[in-house]
Amino acid sequence: MTNWSNGGPSMQITRTGRGNKMLNPTRSRLFSRRCLHHRASLHSTTDSNHKLPAQISRLLILGQFEALSNLSITFSDLLVDSVLKELKFHPTAALNFFNLACKPNNFRPHFKSYIKLVHILSRARMFPEARSYLHDLVELSERKHYSNFLVYEELVRIYREFKFSGTVFDMLLKIYAEKGMVKNALYVFDNMTKSGQVPITRSCNSFLSSLARLKEFDTVICIYDQLVRVGVVPDVYTCTILVDAYCKHDRIDKAVDFVEGMERMGLELNVVGYNSLMNGYVEKGNLEGVERVLQLMSKRAIPKNLITCTLLIKVYCKRGEMEEAERMFRGMKEEKADLLILDHKVYGVLIDGFCRVGKMDDAVRFRDEMLGLGLGMNLFICNSLINGYCKLGKLWEAERVITSMVEWNLKPDGYSFNTLLNGYCREGLMKDAFKLCDQMASDGIYPTNVTYNTLLKGLRDKSDLGDCLHLWRLMLKRGFVPDAIGFSTLLDCLFKKGNSDKALTLWKDILAKGHATDVVIFNTLLNGLCKLGKMIESEQVLDKMKELGCSPDEVTYRTLSDGYCKAGDIERPLQIKHIMEKEGIPASIEMYNSLISGLFRARKSSEIANVLCEIHVKGLSPNVVTYGALITGWIKEGKLKKAFDAYFEMTGKGIAPNVIICSTIISGLNKLGMTDCANMLLQKMVDLDVFPRLEQFYKFFDFKKVQLDIQKIASSLDESAENFIIANNVMYNVIIAGLCKFGKTDDARKFISELSQRGFIPDEFTYSALIHSACISGNVNEAFVLRDEMLNKGLSPNIVTYNTLINGLCKSGNLDRA
Repeated sequence: MTNWSNGGPSMQITRTGRGNKMLNPTRSRLFSRRCLHHRASLHSTTDSNHKLPAQISRLLILGQFEALSNLSITFSDLLVDSVLKELKFHPTAALNFFNLACKPNNFRPHFKSYIKLVHILSRARMFPEARSYLHDLVELSERKHYSNFLVYEELVRIYREFKFSGTVFDMLLKIYAEKGMVKNALYVFDNMTKSGQVPITRSCNSFLSSLARLKEFDTVICIYDQLVRVGVVPDVYTCTILVDAYCKHDRIDKAVDFVEGMERMGLELNVVGYNSLMNGYVEKGNLEGVERVLQLMSKRAIPKNLITCTLLIKVYCKRGEMEEAERMFRGMKEEKADLLILDHKVYGVLIDGFCRVGKMDDAVRFRDEMLGLGLGMNLFICNSLINGYCKLGKLWEAERVITSMVEWNLKPDGYSFNTLLNGYCREGLMKDAFKLCDQMASDGIYPTNVTYNTLLKGLRDKSDLGDCLHLWRLMLKRGFVPDAIGFSTLLDCLFKKGNSDKALTLWKDILAKGHATDVVIFNTLLNGLCKLGKMIESEQVLDKMKELGCSPDEVTYRTLSDGYCKAGDIERPLQIKHIMEKEGIPASIEMYNSLISGLFRARKSSEIANVLCEIHVKGLSPNVVTYGALITGWIKEGKLKKAFDAYFEMTGKGIAPNVIICSTIISGLNKLGMTDCANMLLQKMVDLDVFPRLEQFYKFFDFKKVQLDIQKIASSLDESAENFIIANNVMYNVIIAGLCKFGKTDDARKFISELSQRGFIPDEFTYSALIHSACISGNVNEAFVLRDEMLNKGLSPNIVTYNTLINGLCKSGNLDRA
């Protein structure tokens, strides 16, 4: 409450929430009624009286309210502006008058009046009030759609007229930043610095934070450079924002340089800043970088907090080292039990880590531990569980998580549904996928490009081009603009179905609509053309890509190189590798794998040693495909010693041979007449479970439509054996042996019956597998029927088969027969 001079009464005018000085309520109402009485009839009188602003101002300053209340005032923009100009050195009187002007229902001061008042209050260092009215001004400018230029220029005009301080510009910058009005803030900042006004550090931090929240990391870095140039002194919070921006912009080395530079200036980062730096390394799975940050913190005596410990656990999760992640968690729990209170975030990191590596039992174990501590489930953890179950094909468990979310007072979001949708599509359950889309819509979650892309991929994988095109047309009809993934998926589907003409028509449409700016689309088109052997057209696409300013990446060059290798041209791939080196694009091990196969195909195996040497020099690690290409190539050339050298080198490095490699060796041994060795290795494959995961084949076993399913199995095997010299009999025997090993003897026999119509001839190994399965299941008589069938076909049981029959008889109590 303010006492007016000359012994006048106390005067307060109410403005809710501002803590301003006010007239006594009773006198205020009387004063307002008198001032506003007959306002319409006196309009011309007051407007014509140029002395009225000065008169009102004098009475407000002197506190002569009786005299003031006798005046009949009609408020107008002109009157309010004139009175505020008179009261520019009397902030309390100006504030009271402005509040009085705001009372009539049919009058609101113009934005210029707000600007005058804000300048007046700012000069008087009444900053809370100034900020409050500046907020009102910003909201008014939004409602009235005033331009940044208009508001700012009026602020500048009054600033120059009143010759007050420029604090108000700093306030406006901070308000725009806090409200997320980045474009407005940028305009104010640019013009402030041009006119010589320097914002304070706190306002700059708000501005930088708002840019960082919008992921405008480039802009954050540029604005910071400008701040330093105009004389703003950064503080710890500024440094933290910059470190975070550098790390999230994938410039960790620059972040480290920045921290070192700040420390040389005497500004040390706090734990929040170091956590930001650590997070940059964590996102890359760079454990060495994380450990360096921890050493810096230890050296500077900065204690770790819960976020630091969570990040340390997270880096192990990123690397898939879950045992170490759990060890760190248990250690943290024991050592810092009194200092750190575990929250759902640290549990969420661990649960997500286990889900990513498919260890769902461990994920559930930690979930139950978390719930036991009274911590609630959150959406992130639920989505992690859904994703983990879907990756393992356990869709019923993923569905159960979504159902349980209701009990946890959580609502599935778009990610939850799209993850489950992707799970359905990966398993080929398209009816369930479309049913889920209906459920999403009923829950108020409508399809996005991610949804449509997932459905397109599912239909593509089922080779259902008709439904794929139907969904595409529906997508366009509903107003969705396909993205690079959508275009690429449809292109890939058309090429896989052999419809290259439609694929090229779609490509022309992509070009016409200006969507051909994404490397993924170009790579998909190149892949389709290269698989068709259309290398001239592929080169034209590469030229078009460069012409449109889309830079080729490693996948681009690798795809093109692989196309030439398969076409028997090894010279062009070597040129492509040289181009990549000039452009600074490192070749991947996959590209070298293709080169190895290409050299064998071009009968230039003498150059293989040079390629292997180059792989070693560049620090690349040969994988199972590399060794597969070497073994296949050497066996084709009849050089078994080199093939087995590659095989033993592979196993010596802990790389397990896959079914294709083993089948290649068996086929090679058979071709060289080494049948006993081939059969022994095949038996070893079954004993060691070196055959494909049968789940990928079980989905084809629907014996109501056996012929169609056998075709799918054969196609799947042919596709996986592409580029390798594997006899189909070897692959089929592996599948038959796997079925028998899992007790599916009846399925195996039906499988053999249908395969026989495709030219498959059961051999000694086929019967051995069937006999072994029959004996294990206790059907010894069936085993002997199979033995007789085998003999009738001129096949001789080997020692393994007879041992199996003897064991079967012994287990069934027929010792005499054994």
